[in-house]
Amino acid sequence: MHKLLLIILFLFAPLVSANGLINVQSTDGSVEEVADRFEHILKKKGLTLFNRINHSKAAKNIDLKLEPTELLIFGNPKVGTPLMQCNQTTGIDLPQKVLIWKDDKGIIWITYNDPKYVAERHGISENCAKVITKIGKALNGLANAAANP
Repeated sequence: MHKLLLIILFLFAPLVSANGLINVQSTDGSVEEVADRFEHILKKKGLTLFNRINHSKAAKNIDLKLEPTELLIFGNPKVGTPLMQCNQTTGIDLPQKVLIWKDDKGIIWITYNDPKYVAERHGISENCAKVITKIGKALNGLANAAANP
């Protein structure tokens, strides 16, 4: 039972890399299916999807091959504005983005910027920690809901 719990925690825990990206492994579906789920969840939560970019399709249009890769750009001024009030330069990292992609082993990933990394990048002080925590929880919830239906 203990081993099973550790396996479950490993599978569903986001992987944080040194470059400020968080990677969540999907357990079901293709890149397109995961992106569709993510888009559906955004709409259900009242978030705005600004754009959905199919990088693979763009590569194919110029006769290059790229594993399935889609970028979703989304946001909500109720969340983004308080972050920009902490430091207006965070606007360069907004709206939020997730990259949904297939690696060379066939694994589907959802990757997004770690809000703590964004805070560090923009020198956001501790008085804005609640905003960063709220954004982190929201992104983690969205990614896990889309990755693990």
